[in-house]
Amino acid sequence: MSSTSQKHKDFVAEPMGEKPVMALAGIGEVLGKRLEDKGFDKAYVVLGQFLVLKKDEELFRDWLKDTCSANVKQQGDCYGCLKEWCDAFL
Repeated sequence: MSSTSQKHKDFVAEPMGEKPVMALAGIGEVLGKRLEDKGFDKAYVVLGQFLVLKKDEELFRDWLKDTCSANVKQQGDCYGCLKEWCDAFL
């Protein structure tokens, strides 16, 4: 059983609204800045990419790695965060 961070729990506990990209689990200042520089400034913009990729874990992880050089743990944290948010709110 995997545990989730407080950041993950906080994110999935409520609607996304205008949360910044760094509110996503696995995305800190460095990755957040890289994503912002490529136009992904809000969590909902990353969610859009997640949905475009049909919530496919492998595709999303590859996209995150290619877009902001996220490592395996960061990829997994961000994917899990968005997947759980979608399960709760979509």
